[in-house]
Amino acid sequence: MRTKGKIASWNSDKGFGFITPNNGSKRVFVHIKAFNSRTKEPEINQVVTYGLSTDKQGRACADGVTRLGEKLSKNSGKKQRSKIVLCSAMFLLIVGISTFSGKINILAFPLYMVASLLTFLIYAIDKSAAKKGGWRTKESTLHLLALIGGWPGAAIAQQKLRHKSKKESFRIVFWFTVAINIGVFSWLHTPSGVVFSLSLTANFL
Repeated sequence: MRTKGKIASWNSDKGFGFITPNNGSKRVFVHIKAFNSRTKEPEINQVVTYGLSTDKQGRACADGVTRLGEKLSKNSGKKQRSKIVLCSAMFLLIVGISTFSGKINILAFPLYMVASLLTFLIYAIDKSAAKKGGWRTKESTLHLLALIGGWPGAAIAQQKLRHKSKKESFRIVFWFTVAINIGVFSWLHTPSGVVFSLSLTANFL
């Protein structure tokens, strides 16, 4: 969703300022890098349209800012986000096929789906809290959810909600948890993994 507003203040030396949304909500931080076109200096009271994202500290900021009459370019970033969403959905499909073909435990697919939906919901709540200055979900909690199987939901949330998608330190740990989870998923297809999965289910039931 994109929002319309006006440049309320601008610091030319530091290359950032604030946008006042037309809907009456609080001002939004904007950096020069967020502008679709950087050939012109932003001006006070200039009408702009923007999307919402978060900075490295988890604070709300403007992204993909366009001036009146400009069109948002379809850059490689959008294509990359689409690829991540597609790969996440494809992985869930693979889990489903493996589960219902009997290659792994029957509980695998439901667990991945529940974990992914829960993780997506928590990302959405955390983004809302970031905008409103409310209580935030710990990054360790988000990483734990990704590790136990919620990473497809987390990856989709990062791209669709534009939340936790730019903080480099967070993303390094996130993709590390993804690698571990996929590694465990692959191991479950081995004979020893199947035995472990069956014994775990027997103890659970």
